Amino acid sequence: MPIDPYILLLLGTVGLAALLPARGTAADVSSGASTAAIAFLFFLYGARLSTREALDGLKHWRLHVTVLACTFVVFPLLGLAARGLVPVLLTHSLWTGLLFLTLVPSTIQSSIAFTSIARGNVPAAICAGSFSSLAGIVITPLLAASLLGGGTGGFQADAIIKIVLQLLVPFLAGQLLRPWIGDFVARHKKGLGYVDRGSILLVVYTAFSEGMVHGVWHQVSPARLAGLLGVEAVLLAVMLALTWYGSKALGFSRADRIAIQFAGSKKSLASGLPMASVLFGAQAALAVLPLMLFHQMQLMVCAVIAKRRSHDPREELTVPASASASRTVVGTGSRSR
Repeated sequence: MPIDPYILLLLGTVGLAALLPARGTAADVSSGASTAAIAFLFFLYGARLSTREALDGLKHWRLHVTVLACTFVVFPLLGLAARGLVPVLLTHSLWTGLLFLTLVPSTIQSSIAFTSIARGNVPAAICAGSFSSLAGIVITPLLAASLLGGGTGGFQADAIIKIVLQLLVPFLAGQLLRPWIGDFVARHKKGLGYVDRGSILLVVYTAFSEGMVHGVWHQVSPARLAGLLGVEAVLLAVMLALTWYGSKALGFSRADRIAIQFAGSKKSLASGLPMASVLFGAQAALAVLPLMLFHQMQLMVCAVIAKRRSHDPREELTVPASASASRTVVGTGSRSR
């Protein structure tokens, strides 16, 4: 499978930070710009999310609860279980990053794209990803405070306040201003998308520069990186199997199961990177390394699965009950006219 070009940009940013890390005044400027970029990023998230669509999506509450449970319960439990791999396969710092990976919310764009390719329930994937991202602004720092504690990698419990001020407040501001700026944001979606990605690249550069200055990369060897990749491959395989067969056991239709699998097995790089920079400070470079690797892995694997599901002749696609009912109502209305 081809590598996501944005991943190449991320890797290039990491290389730039390794060769030319920001120091002194440049580091202060980079940190301030990163903070502003993160706030603006979440402001745009708030301006894009339609409150009406989110409320309408609550009607399919069983699916959304299932995705949230996979994202914020099952994933963290597997992350905690991976503690037993220290120090055989992982260092404590890499395990901390792996655990943080399991705490971040699900993706939106890729979940929707893969669900569409596999001919699943796209509206459900949209709502599930949106709910997960919104809930993650609050749930992720709370889980980090309780599971990571105050003495791991520079994380402090008072970072929750920083999360609220830097992420939640801008998000709510975007929601409040959506009636006035929502159309502008929608019209300039492509251009603002570059702003999104540029903000994340700035966050990566700042985090890895600080990591280079503090010498955190001396803690990682090629053997440890190989061990991390193996652990993440197993983690992804377990979540893909649980979301698919678990949702089948719960009685979901095939279209819903596709949405649950793609929304419930993935983690958001766009949300995780800004949160890590706030939560971990100088240790953010090691904290986001597992997330960056997992992100590329999930894209490659899920792309293969989505294409195979789209050509699978063995199971007939099931139309969700809600969609079937709405079609019946529309059809009846059309005949009556």
